[in-house]
Amino acid sequence: MRPTAGDPDVALVVLLRGVNVGGHRTFRPAHLAKQLAHLEAVNIGAAGTFVIRKRVAQARLRAELTRRLPFETEIMIVPGRTILSFVSREPFAGQPVTREIVWFVSVLGRRPRSAPSLPMTIPPKGPWDLKLIGREDRLLFGMYRRHMKAIGQLGTLDRLLGVPVTTRNWNTMTAIAKALA
Repeated sequence: MRPTAGDPDVALVVLLRGVNVGGHRTFRPAHLAKQLAHLEAVNIGAAGTFVIRKRVAQARLRAELTRRLPFETEIMIVPGRTILSFVSREPFAGQPVTREIVWFVSVLGRRPRSAPSLPMTIPPKGPWDLKLIGREDRLLFGMYRRHMKAIGQLGTLDRLLGVPVTTRNWNTMTAIAKALA
């Protein structure tokens, strides 16, 4: 049987890097999703996250996004089945659930040439702000403490891995999985 639109084997997930943060590179994701209606685009939140349900080549999708966005940004594209598989494995099982701790998934622009041993904490000594638990292909996952220092630590992942990275919280990843299902 040939996959059809809405099929996770066809769907793509688009994550834009560094948009609608602190008044920089602002745009209206819902408006972009309407412009991409011919691709059955679904907007997830305000951070530039979309599910593309219709079959389209990644190169064509990237070109169309680049043409429609009012600024330059990194565009991460991940097959929908990759996200569904990752979420279904419950990578945070057994991890603490508190108001102070946020679970996150970072999507790497490409596979890094080398990566640090995991798990690891940042800073490496004393109380951690950021804890990296594991990596599956281009998905790095972990948790951070809910304060500004930790947000800054997320910004160091690009340098640590040597590739562009964009991060979403676990709630966004589960919303993506629901839109894919």
